[in-house]
Amino acid sequence: MNEAASSAFEKVIEINNLSLTFKTSDGPVFALNDINLDIERGDFVSLIGPSGCGKTTLLRVIADLEKATEGEISINSVSPEQARMQRAYGYVFQAASLYPWRTIAKNVALPLEIMGLSSAMRRERVARNLELVNLSGFENKYPWQLSGGMQQRASIARALAVEPDLLLMDEPFGALDEIVRDHLNEQLLKLWDKTNKTVVFVTHSIPEAVYLSTHIVVMSPRPGQIHEIIKSDLPRMRNLDIRETPEFLSLANRVRDGLRAGHSYEDQ
Repeated sequence: MNEAASSAFEKVIEINNLSLTFKTSDGPVFALNDINLDIERGDFVSLIGPSGCGKTTLLRVIADLEKATEGEISINSVSPEQARMQRAYGYVFQAASLYPWRTIAKNVALPLEIMGLSSAMRRERVARNLELVNLSGFENKYPWQLSGGMQQRASIARALAVEPDLLLMDEPFGALDEIVRDHLNEQLLKLWDKTNKTVVFVTHSIPEAVYLSTHIVVMSPRPGQIHEIIKSDLPRMRNLDIRETPEFLSLANRVRDGLRAGHSYEDQ
């Protein structure tokens, strides 16, 4: 990351000198400042930092939900707008955002309906992606009949249904209890390994960032800047027991030190 990439690696996201300023009635709000970040295909990158540091804003810029005011960004060598039109990414929000009057299958199928896919193709993709998130058999249930963790898994299936190369996840497990969160972290790692998607993941949790990631991007308070990019040398596939190892604890301490050095623990 951020070093000259070997020709053996393909950059999915390239961000150069990116800044974003929101204009408000009370004056400008400087959200992001001079962001430089390269993400290679197959990476699992976590953005971590204090509330208000611009983690979600940066994710929304990648998704073309916000526009940078300075600098450059490309997704698969095209603009974020072109990438969005090409359905190059799936987006998983903090809340599952499922329609309560649609079954789980019909929620997952919604973007496929918008794309105009045939009913047969929709059924095949829905079944395949529900199986990926271990929700086969729940096709005809409604969101209110599922737990919060199951709803988020359905949301992930919906994001995967458009067959994106890139998965953008904005604190998808932040509202869940620790036991469910641990279980979904394990499932997400297995899903990532099986699909080889490139993932950009926003979190406030140091253990979650270290457990999931190939690279951890430590951000400092607003205006959001990248304080440090930490590469993980942990094995690609990990179980939860790895969190008790010296290697994991050392990496977590390095992230914590980076947050302190970036003043992330100061009152904002």
